[in-house]
Amino acid sequence: MTDANAGHKAKLPLHWKMLIGFVAGLVLGLVVHATGGAEAGWVQWLTEHVTQPAGTLFLRLIFMLVLPLLFSALIVGVAEMGDIRSLGRIGWRTLGYTVVVSGIAVVIGLVLVNVIKPGAGVDPVAAQQMLAQGSERAQAIIGSNTQRPGVGNMLLSLVPDNVVGAAGKNEILAVMFFALMLGVGLVLTKGSEATGAFKRAVEGLFEVSMTLIGIVIKLAPYAVFCFMFNLAALFGWDLLVKLGWYVGVVVLALALHMFVVYSAALKFSGWSPLAWFRQIQEVMVMAFSTASSNATLPTSLRVAEDNLKLPNKVSRFVLTVGATANQNGTALFEGVTVLFLAQFFGVDLDLGQQLMVMFVCILGGIGTAGVPAGSLPVVALICGMVGVPAEGIGIILGVDRFLDMCRTTLNVTGDLVLATMVSKGESATD
Repeated sequence: MTDANAGHKAKLPLHWKMLIGFVAGLVLGLVVHATGGAEAGWVQWLTEHVTQPAGTLFLRLIFMLVLPLLFSALIVGVAEMGDIRSLGRIGWRTLGYTVVVSGIAVVIGLVLVNVIKPGAGVDPVAAQQMLAQGSERAQAIIGSNTQRPGVGNMLLSLVPDNVVGAAGKNEILAVMFFALMLGVGLVLTKGSEATGAFKRAVEGLFEVSMTLIGIVIKLAPYAVFCFMFNLAALFGWDLLVKLGWYVGVVVLALALHMFVVYSAALKFSGWSPLAWFRQIQEVMVMAFSTASSNATLPTSLRVAEDNLKLPNKVSRFVLTVGATANQNGTALFEGVTVLFLAQFFGVDLDLGQQLMVMFVCILGGIGTAGVPAGSLPVVALICGMVGVPAEGIGIILGVDRFLDMCRTTLNVTGDLVLATMVSKGESATD
């Protein structure tokens, strides 16, 4: 009995295992890069045929299960609210907080870019090399924007004419709208035995999805090791140094928003910021490692309910919506990047143009896909709107993975902050 208890106590929590995998992958990758091994044949083979496929397999397993999880969690979250007034109250509070906090994030980024002017500190020779290296991928991203709907069609794209087709194309917002409508239908259709059976079936789908994801998540420490090894072995710190001012401004802006704005919001909600951040450390490690809000959603849902003790009806609604629609870090990154490229190419943006950039970045943060590098097409789109050469994104492609990890951490943390704020004054039974 004593031995069993001792063995149980000795078991490491998952977030510590992920942190160990993160540090081990980073250190080993940096050692390989520093010794000149990044160009070695065996390193190329290892990254292309072992570590990269292993990390991609983990993400695919998560994405395979995220859509049914998101679909069922949103339906159940809306249905548990009990009445339309409760849904309206929580929905409007979620939207209001999202717009205000995203606006603050973009303002922080734009102010820092105008003060520090990172676009003036880039070595032109190094920039031309990075433009050449990233030209093919940059053109692919720019070309994809010709297929993007205009602002006037964005609302239409939310309403799917075929929800199965939308799910097959990974159109998350359209699937979420359909799930929201089903949840509203369950709220309006009360007392029916058939609707009760349907709700129980959706709850079963949610529980099964969480169980399967719980199994997959056990592989996270190994996937995190692979992600960090690939990043460090192939790129090292070289690119971060070449774009030091730009990377520094983005990271500084993200840090200010994380630890100043979010801390103030948590204080307003009656939480100690230090205690709150301690409770969500597993989510932050997962978000930083995968660079995907959608992949982190299952962990966020579990932490919100188990650690933060937020009402299920609030956390399921806010976190599923927030995984796509509340991306403060993405909005901030897009604003900083557009102004950085404008400074680099000598394009002078007046106050009105910068305000337009801010507005579009807030909208972009709402509609950007919660997957790695999902914001780059939006950056190219905004560049085209204000006369900045969109091919300039080739400069930042090399450091985008690292910055994507940073902004995803802010995005996911922001979702939990939003859920905490909306939960204030809400009981689990209202």
